[in-house]
Amino acid sequence: MPRTNDAALDAFIVAKTEIDAMLARLVAHSADHFGCSPEEVNWRHVGMLNHYRARLREITDMAFREGGHEV
Repeated sequence: MPRTNDAALDAFIVAKTEIDAMLARLVAHSADHFGCSPEEVNWRHVGMLNHYRARLREITDMAFREGGHEV
């Protein structure tokens, strides 16, 4: 009987679908300036965005094998 990766493919699709949903929410939140109007932006907001950016950089570095994640 041939071995298949059906279960792995199913799990991959579930994870990818969840990532796609998270990315869509982030894009929408970014389009709304992360819920901030220009009049209310302060250093707390800058710190929050820098934190988001740092976490996203870790992910993109891993995904694209950059920033010390080269294989």
